[in-house]
Amino acid sequence: MTRRFAVERFLLLVLCMTLCTAQFVLPVRAYASEKKSSEDSSDDDDDDDDDDDDSTSSDIDELKKQIEESKAAKQKANETKASLASGMASVQQIIGSLQTEKNNVVTYVATLDAAMEQIQDDLNEINMAISENEAQIEEAEEAIEKAQAALDEAEAVRLAQYEAIKDQIHFMYTTEKNTIFSLIFSSKGIADLLNRTQYISRIMDYDQRKLAEYAKSVEAAEEAKKVLEESKAKLDEKQRELEEKQAEQKEKEDDMSALISAKEAEIGQYNAEIGSKEAQVAEYKKMIAEQDAEIAAIEAALRRQQAALAEANRRVYGGGQFVWPAPKYTRISDDYGMRMHPTLGVQMMHNGVDMAAPSGSPILAAADGQVIAASYSSSMGNYAMIDHGSDLITIYMHASAINVSVGQEVSAGDRIGSVGSTGRSTGPHLHFGVRKDGNYVNPWNYLK
Repeated sequence: MTRRFAVERFLLLVLCMTLCTAQFVLPVRAYASEKKSSEDSSDDDDDDDDDDDDSTSSDIDELKKQIEESKAAKQKANETKASLASGMASVQQIIGSLQTEKNNVVTYVATLDAAMEQIQDDLNEINMAISENEAQIEEAEEAIEKAQAALDEAEAVRLAQYEAIKDQIHFMYTTEKNTIFSLIFSSKGIADLLNRTQYISRIMDYDQRKLAEYAKSVEAAEEAKKVLEESKAKLDEKQRELEEKQAEQKEKEDDMSALISAKEAEIGQYNAEIGSKEAQVAEYKKMIAEQDAEIAAIEAALRRQQAALAEANRRVYGGGQFVWPAPKYTRISDDYGMRMHPTLGVQMMHNGVDMAAPSGSPILAAADGQVIAASYSSSMGNYAMIDHGSDLITIYMHASAINVSVGQEVSAGDRIGSVGSTGRSTGPHLHFGVRKDGNYVNPWNYLK
């Protein structure tokens, strides 16, 4: 049972120390971080160090002046950068528009190229048709020449036969007028006469038949020639039509070629203009990079100036003893050091001095400083914390009321609240604690 009780007391001690750490240490750490940030951005902190001389004040004023000048230079540099960025954005927008227009022309040229290919294909077909038609015309001309030769030959044969018959008839009627009569009267009888007459008739029929055959040959040759000439006429007409189409296609080809050349020249102009604008963008980027470098240099100088100002304005504790924070009441109900906790019942470190005083009696600031905490917690009750500089902080707990606020400047002896028994307390008293360099120290080192 005793061992279990000891373990429970140990766990309670750990819990209490954890709560104390969270409630006492964390607010101080949070203040330290907040204070550092505030010192980096504030230019108006007052110098409360009584040892600052006129030279230090002059240095602070000079630092503030330099900081304002750096801020103005940074603002001007940012404005210049913004102007450059705006100009670059405008040029980039123009490049985008030019690129869109160029792409439209490129697409149009691709369409023209396709149309040009079709024109050239059509022209090639026409050229092939012309070549084929010319070959047919040549064949027709050769056939006509052959037909003409055949016609000439047939006509010559017909004329020769015709002349031969004429000569024969002329001979029969001029040189041998009595031949027929001789044949008739010299015949030996009717049968002989008939034979002789039939012979003469056969000769004449043969001549007539041959003449008719030659005439038909001439007519056939003429008809063949006529057909060939008509065919050639059609081929000639077709040739004229093909040549007209060829001329039209060549004209289309020339027009399309001229249009494509014009559009390609237009694309070249777009490329040149885009190149010029991209050179402008590159120049803008160079100037913006230079401006960024200038801004970075200004910011670095500004950080150094602000750090120097923060260091110059850093609160420094002037030394000396604290004002007694519970005036007229000097009885100590619980001192700094190890003790048996009155409510938890365990041995633990008491990190302050408990000053017994009636509720409502004043609580005074122990030294000049700035209020960094004014709040309430379940263990500390109403409490306040004051930064005196040089990493020295005083803490006032269990107050019935706190009369100051965070950021407020106080002087030694100023009333900051009233004694009470709030939080974890067994009666009215002021718990007064001191922290140095982030750790609790014995308050008697600073009290009278």
